[in-house]
Amino acid sequence: MGEEEKQGSKTVSSSDLSDYTIIKEGEAEILMHAKNEVFYNKTQVNNRDISIAVLRTFISKRKQEHETMLSRRTKAVRKVSGENAFNLEASTESNTHNEKSNGECEESEEITQDEPCSISEEPVKIPEGKTRGELKPPRVLEALSASGLRALRYAREVEEIGQVVALDNDKASVEACRRNIKFNGSVACAKVESNLVDARVYMLTHPKEFDVVDLDPYGSPSAFLDSAVQSVVDGGMLMCTATDMAVLCGGNGEVCYSKYGSYPLRGKYCHEMALRILLACIESHANRYKRYIVPVLSVQMDFYVRVFVRIFTSASAMKNTPLKLSYVYQCTGCDSFHLQPLGRTVSKNNSIRYLPGFGPVVPQECSDCGKKYNMGGPIWSAPIHDQEWVTSILADVKSMKDRYPAYDRISAVLTTISEELPDVPLFLSLHNLCATLKCTSPSAVIFRSAVINAGYRISGTHVNPLGLKSDAPMDVIWDIMRCWVKNHPVKAQPPEQAGSVILAKEPVLQANFARAVASLSKAQAKKVARFLPNPERHWGPKLRAGRQITSKHVSLLGPQALNGINHHEEGGDEPEAKRKKTEDPPLVS
Repeated sequence: MGEEEKQGSKTVSSSDLSDYTIIKEGEAEILMHAKNEVFYNKTQVNNRDISIAVLRTFISKRKQEHETMLSRRTKAVRKVSGENAFNLEASTESNTHNEKSNGECEESEEITQDEPCSISEEPVKIPEGKTRGELKPPRVLEALSASGLRALRYAREVEEIGQVVALDNDKASVEACRRNIKFNGSVACAKVESNLVDARVYMLTHPKEFDVVDLDPYGSPSAFLDSAVQSVVDGGMLMCTATDMAVLCGGNGEVCYSKYGSYPLRGKYCHEMALRILLACIESHANRYKRYIVPVLSVQMDFYVRVFVRIFTSASAMKNTPLKLSYVYQCTGCDSFHLQPLGRTVSKNNSIRYLPGFGPVVPQECSDCGKKYNMGGPIWSAPIHDQEWVTSILADVKSMKDRYPAYDRISAVLTTISEELPDVPLFLSLHNLCATLKCTSPSAVIFRSAVINAGYRISGTHVNPLGLKSDAPMDVIWDIMRCWVKNHPVKAQPPEQAGSVILAKEPVLQANFARAVASLSKAQAKKVARFLPNPERHWGPKLRAGRQITSKHVSLLGPQALNGINHHEEGGDEPEAKRKKTEDPPLVS
């Protein structure tokens, strides 16, 4: 197999490679054209690495679930067969007893003593088709493949994968993908296939065929979700990325509503709200086909959000969807926010009734500062991670650290996620609380200790280094801040300001700022890095494929990439004077 791979690479390398750059990531190598014909972003190595880690864990869990199902079926079949055998044996004994009492058949009794009933000793036969079904290797669909790097990494680095189907609607991208498949040798050629087709049409015409569907579009995935949720098998995995963060984080609320069916709010928690809006949107599409989602991991990294959800089919379980969604009320004056669940249940005897949620959860004006509320949502308010999965993924990443190019970053993110409170939607920013009151900020350890000493839970969040998740109600949070300001007085502010209104009230709770044992997480106590800086400059989104790179893109790509393009084009279309502006200025001694 190694010789075939070498031969495959030789056939490609024998052609003219002067226009291409070889890019290696993980175990895959791709040929990239210098003219930005096919989209590639080095920054997405974090995305690809964490996807491979989740995919490995999914395959492992899939095997365990299949084995559990087989053992249950085996036990059920044996139980039924055993009951049948017992009933038949009991009926035989009763017949024998009747015959003996009538004195008609002595010989048959002797025969049964010498040759015991074969039914009781014969081993139970298990139907082969039902319980001995072999688990087929998983099939993966990459709906928007571009250069095919992600599909190639899946095929080469995840050994148990059976097939990866890479799709793209752009002819240049499909040609590049096929070229890269050949360049990666026999393993890639055997497992990966590339098709020139609209991903939406392909997924609609292949319902419930793929164990994993990966959506990583340039921008919003909303146009692909309806077909994607139909293409996943029952219990399969949907991986979905959204890079239109300006829309999801409240920059264009009306656009977000038209694409995702939710209205965003511009709070410090906007990136986590973006995750929850995307999950609610996927759930909405799944519900139309009597399906529902179970999130296993939801990540906000760099300039995008990425969710990993399993999709199941159940008309009865689908009824629980309103219990997992909530509207958000955000005060315009302070940082108070409240969640309004869409639905509730009432249990009576063995039946469950689904009813609208009680509301409103807030008055017209904020009880803390007296200002009005903005309302956003609906968002996914149920847990966005499965902590068992997160632990398994993190253990897998640590055991194979050499196979993940972005190991440091993804292990830091997964470590932080493993310590998040799973049942607390959104979070507070300690600095924002202090900005409202115009006071100096307590350290995170002191504030966390005060919350813990008050009898509540608190944790960090992977979305924001300064974010704090807590199940403490907002009046408790503000009481803690009032007690802090009493010990650290502030200058007098105008009485109509939100901070002045909050501080005018006496605290009901007397905060205890003594350091609590659990004020530091395990990772913090061990000084494990949780928030790492970008590895290099211009680490962010890149231009859409096909766009001409000019001097205005220097902030995205950097002067070196820009100069490289200009030299390759032998002067290009830009004036010389404009090109000089993008070069690094000379150092002044």
